[in-house]
Amino acid sequence: MLNTVIDFFNKGGLMMYPLLLSSIIGLSIMIEKMISLRKKKVIIQEIVNVLKNIKNYDDIELALSLCNTHKGAFANIIQAGLNNSDLPKDELKEILNDSGRQEVYTLEKGLGILETIAGISPLMGLLGTVMGILKVFDVIRIEGMGHANLMAGGISEALITTIAGLVIGIPALIVYNYYTNKAEGLILEIEKHSSETLRKITFFKENKKNGI
Repeated sequence: MLNTVIDFFNKGGLMMYPLLLSSIIGLSIMIEKMISLRKKKVIIQEIVNVLKNIKNYDDIELALSLCNTHKGAFANIIQAGLNNSDLPKDELKEILNDSGRQEVYTLEKGLGILETIAGISPLMGLLGTVMGILKVFDVIRIEGMGHANLMAGGISEALITTIAGLVIGIPALIVYNYYTNKAEGLILEIEKHSSETLRKITFFKENKKNGI
């Protein structure tokens, strides 16, 4: 089996090497996103439960303690808001937005590379196809049309690189779209919780100001 794969790879010619590199990078990103974008890893339910039941500033301290324990995009954004709970609402909202933009980059990190792989892999396969066809024409020019066995190498190279480019590009595109949508869904949920936290902090301030 291994010898068959190696033989298939060698028949693909020079373009199989960048295609192999693309597949390794793409697979690494897929595995990383499969781990890092799990909902229970991003949206820490323990923090969510505390945020839902915040009734006073003591609860804010408990939420801060949990955010310090559980690092990640969600915990970092909530922590930024709670650490600056004494600021005016507009400034606090701006801090939450800034923190959110930074953490969005963390959640989506690597997806741009995966999108690039999805786009260039079929193109590299096409380039390999053109190179294989050129070899066929060279054989025809030098040896004539009567040497099918010599032409077969160029034809194999042309077909193999096309297949390899599509085999890499199609799954990469599917996975890119899937994890992009998943990241956006997690971002929306984080925004929902941060907005709720902002609302509660503002509510406590108003009560304190009014002596309630």
